[in-house]
Amino acid sequence: MPQNEHLTTSRATVSGTATTALITGAARGIGLEVARQLALTGVRVLITARVSRQAAEAASPIEGVEPLPVDLDVTDPAAVEAAVEALIARAGRLDILINNAAASPDRTDTATGADLGAAADVLQVNLFGAWRMTQALLPLLRASDHPRIVNVGSGAGSHADERFGLSLMGGSAATHAVSKAALNAFTAVLAAELADTPVIVNVVCPGVTATAPGAEHLGARPVEASAPGVVWAATLPDDGPRGGFFRDFHPLGW
Repeated sequence: MPQNEHLTTSRATVSGTATTALITGAARGIGLEVARQLALTGVRVLITARVSRQAAEAASPIEGVEPLPVDLDVTDPAAVEAAVEALIARAGRLDILINNAAASPDRTDTATGADLGAAADVLQVNLFGAWRMTQALLPLLRASDHPRIVNVGSGAGSHADERFGLSLMGGSAATHAVSKAALNAFTAVLAAELADTPVIVNVVCPGVTATAPGAEHLGARPVEASAPGVVWAATLPDDGPRGGFFRDFHPLGW
């Protein structure tokens, strides 16, 4: 089935007000492409970056995409609080949160040799950054009629990924794998807690995507091919799946 047939038509208006999404770490790569594709469904998309100028430059040529005028480091509680205030001032609402910000993986580290200080820094971004953003923005999401949370994960945090799973790769990229496995776990417990609410939470692996130099040798595909699965999860109908792990619209084992 062609990819675009999987993309649901978003509820572009809710009670006459534009559906609003926030995407972290979206000044380039998969985050920016998700923003572009999500905006095409009629959603108002705000993007963030650690340097807000970069978000502004990235958003400028894309209709329906706006920068949030805050330097957002998801590891910094004060920056997250400022982002919430800026979002309220700019849009006054939130319907979709896409936790995309992530630390670049070190593909050489191992469980026995990793620098634990550096590993803790990665977890602060990949796990606690998403957790912090979710806690901060959940009150706004609860006010939405169709709230969605999408955590951008990786098959590296799964036993089921046939190329980069936890028991493969000889234990390399250990910190990245552990952090993404933790993000899967966070998604599962969050979805369980919110099971009786309208908030739908899932995690999506975009697959190996060419977001950094050198990724092509791993068989990375262009961002245009990886973004639709994230957009799909962000625009699920109210009876859509919850607490799942997906790649390209299909469940991926944990």
